[in-house]
Amino acid sequence: MWDPTQYSHFRDERKRPFFELLMRVDVDAPRHVADLGCGTGDLTRVLAGRWKDARVYGVDSSDAMVEEARRRPPPESLRFEVADLAGWQPPAPLDVLVSNAALHWVPDHGALLKQLAAKLAPDGVLAFQVPANFEAPSHRLIDDVRALPRFAPKLESVRRGHAETLATYEALLSGLGLTVDAWETAYLHVLPGEDAVLQWLMGTTLRPVLSALGPEEGRGFLDTLKPLLRQAYPKHERGTPYLFTRRFVVARRVR
Repeated sequence: MWDPTQYSHFRDERKRPFFELLMRVDVDAPRHVADLGCGTGDLTRVLAGRWKDARVYGVDSSDAMVEEARRRPPPESLRFEVADLAGWQPPAPLDVLVSNAALHWVPDHGALLKQLAAKLAPDGVLAFQVPANFEAPSHRLIDDVRALPRFAPKLESVRRGHAETLATYEALLSGLGLTVDAWETAYLHVLPGEDAVLQWLMGTTLRPVLSALGPEEGRGFLDTLKPLLRQAYPKHERGTPYLFTRRFVVARRVR
């Protein structure tokens, strides 16, 4: 389902939240670090570079993404694995567990956070960032096209991403014995190129939709969506402005 090349469009815009999340992770010398939903592994290598003495695990459910991550030989301290991020079990309790723009694909965040917290060592840190743009015009237009009779039957079972409120994340994690730092940031990206918002969405939100539809119907979906996005997000000389909100959580296990 995932295409590493398409996902790498707008690489700088996608990387920035990761570094802003990592700045709030105050851990000096972790022994075991994991990146769940590691994608192409570029940012997992950043973790291995920051904590050179740690064992670092990059985990993604996509064979294509992990194959791309392994294309450049990783250092001995870093291992990439194909696995479901909720079900993956680390070989030892984790001192740092990072997930950047991945958890929104998993249903039932209450159960998910309980699973992730259980993977932490004492004083371990869970740090994640999730997109929170699901009520934006771009995503509402996708929902409108999904509901059309031509596409709805094939897309009925395709999961839509979601994010809980910051208050919900704080309550869930506090109840699991973690102290929580949570915040939200809205980024105004000015995207270059033609149909830039569509290209952005094709790297992430539209992947499961296009996979379920297949090539022919997928092209029909994009042809229907494209003019709607052009109207909602007009292009200017400097590019296409696209407001995108993300939620961040850094939680430390205290018991």
